[in-house]
Amino acid sequence: MQRSPGVLASSLLLGLVSLVGAASLQVGPAAAQSSPFKPTSTRPAASSAAVGSSTSVPYGWLDFCHRRPKECKVPTLPPASIRLTAQNMSILKRINRTANRSIKPVSNYDHWGTMMDHWDYPTDGKGDCKIYALYKRKLLQDAGFPRQALLMTVVRDLHNEGHTILTVKTDKGDFVLDNLVDEIRPWNATGYYFLKRQSQQNPNVWVSLNQRGGTAKRLSPSS
Repeated sequence: MQRSPGVLASSLLLGLVSLVGAASLQVGPAAAQSSPFKPTSTRPAASSAAVGSSTSVPYGWLDFCHRRPKECKVPTLPPASIRLTAQNMSILKRINRTANRSIKPVSNYDHWGTMMDHWDYPTDGKGDCKIYALYKRKLLQDAGFPRQALLMTVVRDLHNEGHTILTVKTDKGDFVLDNLVDEIRPWNATGYYFLKRQSQQNPNVWVSLNQRGGTAKRLSPSS
C-alpha cells in the first residue's frame, strides 16, 4: 500500500529524532569527560608568612639554651629553604608521624611539676607540644635539612590556647609539623593565629608574625 505524503514525512521525522537521540546517548560520556567545568580544590596554595620585627624570646627557649648551651651557641647563617621534592615531603611526613607516635602527650605541669615553660627533648618519652616540635627539628637536622629552614613557632590554636609547632621553610612556601595533626599542612591552612617564630639566620632571635593562618582545612582521618 502506498503511503500518503503526510505519513511519509512523519515517518522520516520520527526516524531522524531517533537517530539524534541514539547519537546523544553514545557521545554523552565523552562529552562529560571533555567538559571545561572541573572540580576545584578547596586547599589554599601554600605561601610564605610575612615576618615582622624582632620580638621577645620565649622563656622556654632561653631555659632550654641555659641547660643545653651547645644547642644554641651556633653561628649566624644566611636564610635557607628546602626544595619540596616528593622525597623531601616523604621525609617530612615520616618524621612528623614518627614523633607524634613515639611521644606520650602530657601537660607541662604534670610532666615537670611547674607552670613555667619547660622545653626539652623527649628523654623520657613524654612531653607537650614544645617537646614534639623540638624533637622533629632535631630529627630533620639529623636527616640533613638546614637549621635555617626549621623554625620553632608559637601560635594560638583553634581554641585560642597557646601552642607550639615547627615551621619548615620550602621553595613552595611555609609548611608546619604539628603534634595535633599527622598531615603536613601549609601554614595558611591551619586556622591558627601565628604569634612569633625563630629567625632564619639566628635561632636565638625571634620575629613577630601576628597574622591568622587562613582557615583550617577539612582533614582526612589519620592513617
